[in-house]
Amino acid sequence: MLKTAERPKSEQPKEPEAERKGRKASKETRRLQLIEATIDSLAKRGYSETTMADVADGAGLSRGIVNFHFESKEKLLVATLQHMSEEYAAHWRGALDKAGDDPAKRLAAVVAADFDRAVCSRRKLAAWCAFWGEAKSRPTYQALCGSRDLAYQNTMVELCAALAKDGGYAFDPEKVALGLAAMLEGVWLRLMMGGEEINREKAHEAALEHLAVVFPKHFAQAGARRA
Repeated sequence: MLKTAERPKSEQPKEPEAERKGRKASKETRRLQLIEATIDSLAKRGYSETTMADVADGAGLSRGIVNFHFESKEKLLVATLQHMSEEYAAHWRGALDKAGDDPAKRLAAVVAADFDRAVCSRRKLAAWCAFWGEAKSRPTYQALCGSRDLAYQNTMVELCAALAKDGGYAFDPEKVALGLAAMLEGVWLRLMMGGEEINREKAHEAALEHLAVVFPKHFAQAGARRA
């Protein structure tokens, strides 16, 4: 029987580069790569215009790899929101742990964490806004962020209550904590929408000025800080 001549290795069909890389990378590495590409797409195109194909192209991977890790756009978006939520929670909790026991330093650390480049970049702020715009009609998104938002708000209330007791401030800690959280969210929105007139450093200074007004015995105003 005649044997079919084997094709020289140099002439063998080449496997697509994306497929070869996709198999070599670990599952978690590949998932993270796709999530980062999703964040980029949300920042560039918005929620409704982001597609699985956009994510695949942004990650430099085949669409088959995207479908292998995430069966649908919704599952990809849920995983992205979960990743961002966990990243944000770990960031502010880490800052809190490093701040020591003084409530003023702890509150300052949590506020400063909001303006760290790790969580406060234009692309991530835009992605957050894309999810916020959908949260009202998507209970899954609300559930993903709800427990983490509650933990953050409870921490802010505890810190405000400790400062009120220490400084003799006559305010409701829950209301002050709610206002502080709303101010920080508003500054995030200004950072995303603003031009050259606002950046992370200016936003952080504005937040510190707010703390100085609310807690004058614990935080100095801008002039005193510069002096």
